[in-house]
Amino acid sequence: MPLTGYPFEVLQMVDSTNNYAMAKVHAGLAKHGEACFTDHQTGGKGQRGKAWVTGKGRNLALTVILSPKQLNIIQPFELSTAVSLATVDFFSKYAGDETSIKWPNDIYWRDRKAGGVLIENKFYGNKWKWAIAGVGININQAQFSEELLNPVSLMQITGKPFEVEELGRELHQLIMKRTGELLTKRYELLLEEYNQHLFKIYQPVRLKKDNIVFETVIKGVSPQGQLITEDAIEKRFEFGEVEWILT
Repeated sequence: MPLTGYPFEVLQMVDSTNNYAMAKVHAGLAKHGEACFTDHQTGGKGQRGKAWVTGKGRNLALTVILSPKQLNIIQPFELSTAVSLATVDFFSKYAGDETSIKWPNDIYWRDRKAGGVLIENKFYGNKWKWAIAGVGININQAQFSEELLNPVSLMQITGKPFEVEELGRELHQLIMKRTGELLTKRYELLLEEYNQHLFKIYQPVRLKKDNIVFETVIKGVSPQGQLITEDAIEKRFEFGEVEWILT
């Protein structure tokens, strides 16, 4: 059943839905659960400062403003888990069960990147007041820059175009459903589900740390968001500490 009562603002064009949402926070206008959506983003951003730009009607850019207090969470990765699960719920509905989460929160179909999550937080003193949860998904794009290693869109997977705003509204509802589960379920159950969807889990992968490439096996992700691997010994890595080597 659809969730109601959460505003969904449609922006014809914007530099970044995350920037727009954060401006609302700074202006004191933010509301828990409200979404900012566009299908034409000119200056979007991904992890590690990477750009994510989308031409009109091609892709989905959605940011949902969330109150950690209202969700009763104190650990940021709990929120990342819920938003990532919502995005997998959404994408796998159309692309099938080959959809996965590449740690920490990229959305993959087979070995190709379909989208990602970027959560930016606003603290006042030591209090976590707001989370700006941005999601970008490739929907109708048919050609990508050669600089991108392995992108894929929903249209490329299914062979048909989609109405992007309609999908944005659907994803908004799923994010509110999954983040609401942080109030009604034990976090361990959500983390278990996250790990069930984890890209390359129990498979050998190549990672890079400090210019050294090594092979290891993905074992899962910890409650604090650390990537757990095992080769000669079990290791745990923080986000940004290692880089995936994909071909």
